[in-house]
Amino acid sequence: MSKASVALTPLLYPNYEDPDAIVVVIDVLRATSAISSAFETGVKAIIPVESIELAREWKAKGFLVGAERNGEKIEEFDFGNSPYDYMDPALKGKEIVLTTTNGTRAFNLAAREGYKVVSASFVNVTAVSEWLADQDRDVIIICSGWKGRYNLEDSMCAGAIIDMLSQHEQFNDYSDSALASKYLYQGAKDDTFKFLRNSSHRKRMKRLNMKEDIRYSLTPDQSKIIPILNGDRLVPLEV
Repeated sequence: MSKASVALTPLLYPNYEDPDAIVVVIDVLRATSAISSAFETGVKAIIPVESIELAREWKAKGFLVGAERNGEKIEEFDFGNSPYDYMDPALKGKEIVLTTTNGTRAFNLAAREGYKVVSASFVNVTAVSEWLADQDRDVIIICSGWKGRYNLEDSMCAGAIIDMLSQHEQFNDYSDSALASKYLYQGAKDDTFKFLRNSSHRKRMKRLNMKEDIRYSLTPDQSKIIPILNGDRLVPLEV
């Protein structure tokens, strides 16, 4: 039997940490949505780094780099954090370095101790959930949040995964945060865009004219690819 837990922010992850569990990192708006977009384009690997300084070091080595802080692209780099930045067919086969305000920090600060670490968003939510259901492992979901604080969209996506896992009998043990996320999702799933209309991050992105990014990131099952951490790189899981 398997247990599913949700760390509602990366700062809470140590309370659930288990080296034998599969860790799922979620940053709906927008890192893990952009990561799925990149792999759908045919990008070979994404290298998540925590700091702008490290991103500069990779850029100096000749790598393409996406960088975002506070929702905005950092001009000295090649891309921002929009899923649409990674839809250019010319990126097929490339390795791209990515640093973001929240999501890449979750990969680097919290998720490396897991048995396996995968990236999830609404964009690939069913593929990730079905794969998790096939594994004989406990699951810990990390919501990237916003600068260490809770946000609605990541826990809502976590709830979608918990909702799907609860349909499989091997998952019979849930943290209270997992149950809360599931109930949140069940109340929001009929119109997630509307449900988030007053959320802090959606307001922040609306001010930055990122409505299309929001709609893309809240649209389920645009990808069946599961990005998995292999060393310092996210690569498509071979299943």
